[in-house]
Amino acid sequence: MSKFGTVVGFTIRNKVKTKSYVISTLILVAIISVVVNLPYIIDKFSSDAPDKIGYLTASTEDAVKSSVTPSVVGDQMRAFFSKQEHPDYEFVPVENQNSAEANEKKLLDALSNGDIDAYATFEEDGTSFPAMVLHADKVYSDASKANMQAALQSIKTQFALQGLGLTDEQQTALFSQAVVDSVKVDVSNGEAVADDTKEKAGALYGVTYLILFLLFMTIMGTGQLIATEITAEKSSRVMEVLITSVSPLTQMFGKIFGMFIVGLGQTALLVAAAAINLALPHNESALKDVGINIKDVPVDVFIYAIAFYLIGYFLFATLYAGVGSLVSRTEDLGQAVMPLMFLNLGGFYVGIFGLNAPDVMFVKVASFIPFFTPYAMFMRIGMTEVPVWEAALSLVVLVITTFVCGWLSAKIYRTGVLMYGKRPTIKELRKAMKAYKL
Repeated sequence: MSKFGTVVGFTIRNKVKTKSYVISTLILVAIISVVVNLPYIIDKFSSDAPDKIGYLTASTEDAVKSSVTPSVVGDQMRAFFSKQEHPDYEFVPVENQNSAEANEKKLLDALSNGDIDAYATFEEDGTSFPAMVLHADKVYSDASKANMQAALQSIKTQFALQGLGLTDEQQTALFSQAVVDSVKVDVSNGEAVADDTKEKAGALYGVTYLILFLLFMTIMGTGQLIATEITAEKSSRVMEVLITSVSPLTQMFGKIFGMFIVGLGQTALLVAAAAINLALPHNESALKDVGINIKDVPVDVFIYAIAFYLIGYFLFATLYAGVGSLVSRTEDLGQAVMPLMFLNLGGFYVGIFGLNAPDVMFVKVASFIPFFTPYAMFMRIGMTEVPVWEAALSLVVLVITTFVCGWLSAKIYRTGVLMYGKRPTIKELRKAMKAYKL
């Protein structure tokens, strides 16, 4: 046990003291700090002032008309955007000069002086409602034009309904949106009992996504570190010295556990950095808008999260250790661990894409495949009701697979750490393994 602790302590100290680990951790903390505060930073460097769109007031000729005139449409556009809490546009009336040339000069002068950002003219398009044309010294995006088109369409519809003689109450009833909502139910004893709210569903989604992402990053990061550490020691011939004082089994699991602590510490530091930045005063409103309360997440979800996180990590960590022991040069390591990277990536994709469809048959089947179980089954537990026997069965299969992979990796490690040169074939590896007993 003392030798195991020595290997764990040596692995931790050896890794946290490296410049690459310290620099990469600081860079990740900086990136997280920037990302969390990005909305605030953008807000500070951007103007909230809406674009001012000029339009002509009613001319002497239009004042006596009862039809839909350009000035009436402009007034309605102004009223439409003024009702919004944070409008993107403000329609500004410009006095009509009762002359086409004088009106154009008036609008261009206002544009050049910065009084307006653009001006709108309304032209006949063969229908009873004029078309709007924007004039500016910049090109408005399709999204901006779609925003104004929606406002114009709403005004056009309003005028059409007024022509039909509908009252304001009838118009409101006509345009009120139909509501479709979903509620998660827990069927027990033949009765469906409402068990979910929007806030709880949002909290479950957020926690599930976070755990899947943390597991993926932990396996990708620490798994690669484990394999690299073993290959580096093997290539420098340090392994020949270590093997005489510490058993290969103690070395392998000591490195796995040590790297787990290193990765967990780095993850905890990054989570702490995100939490500190989110707690800043200018980010309080953002947290309230999200409406996620960690108290809405059931305790059993956290228990399952810890179980799948730990077992899933050790499953892949033992495989990375076994593969790392077969490679004599770090240059060959990337190609050797690629199958494990694809397995990890596949499980992560199943979990992420299954968040919106946790009950499809493909996801259910994947939740019982050991290399996908930590992602798929935990995602199902977080997003839907999973029978206890299914969760228990997946855990049993995952634990058995982890022990089998640990046993196999230990045999490979014990044999592979002293095999130099080209990577051994399966036949050579099996022959060498027969000489050792765990």
